[in-house]
Formats: sequence, C-alpha cells, structure tokens
Amino acid sequence: MRLGYGEDSHLLEEGRPLYLCGLLLPSPLGAKAHSDGDAALHALTDALLSAFGLGDIGLLFPDTDPRWRGVRSAVFLEEALSLVAARGGRLIQVSLVITLDQPKLSPHRQGLRENLSHLLNLPEDRVGLTFKTSEGLAPRHVQARAVVLLEG
Repeated sequence: MRLGYGEDSHLLEEGRPLYLCGLLLPSPLGAKAHSDGDAALHALTDALLSAFGLGDIGLLFPDTDPRWRGVRSAVFLEEALSLVAARGGRLIQVSLVITLDQPKLSPHRQGLRENLSHLLNLPEDRVGLTFKTSEGLAPRHVQARAVVLLEG
C-alpha cells in the first residue's frame, strides 16, 4: 500500500472562472493561476505523484512553460494517474478537503463528487469530499488538501 498527500491554493480574482474537481462553478471570483487553477485537481495530482516519489505538479508542468497556460487541470491528473499506473499503482481511495468561503459548495457536492469519481475511475463511495470555510481568514482564497491510498 502507498499513501500520498498533496495540497494547493490560489488567490481568487474577479472575472476569472472558478474550476473545482474539474467543473466550472458559478462565481464572480476565480483562481489566479497559470492553468485553470483547479486547486482540488492540483492537490490530487500532487498526492498521486508523492505516493511514488515523482515530484510535484510544478516539476512536471512548470508555470514557466507556455504549453500549460490555461490548460484544464484534468490533463495534469490524467498524466499523474498514467505515471502511477506505469509503476503498478492502483488508486483505492481519495479524501479531499476544499476550503472556500464563497460560493458555498454544498449545493454542488453531488456533481463535484460524481465528476471526481469519473475522472479517477473510482466508485463514489471511495471519493471523500469535505468542504470548509476559512471563517473569514482568507475570503479571496481557495485551498485543497488531498490524501490518496494506492495499491502497488
């Protein structure tokens, strides 16, 4: 068994899209980032890479490389899943915590969980999704933390 941990955060700006778990959410604020800024998928990508000592998202997809400008974060996740599979790894379970003050994520829980289940090729009951707020400490900020359990 292998365990991986990852986290990511982005400042939020007006007029930018807000992507989480691969979905575009209605919000006046979105992530300031080189890619689409999906903190949830970035954290999951880092968690997968860390489980096999493969570095991190910045090493594989540097923000200094124009190829990754504006790219959807599912591309990063797919590559991490491929690297893990090439080493005999099989994803068993995911636990993801997203911290965001606005918009409220609870109304989007099922859609976010379904999309993660699809992207990760896992049954929904193996995709844990928890939402938190910063209690006003970082209202223009999104953060995600992920733990993954793998065989192999």
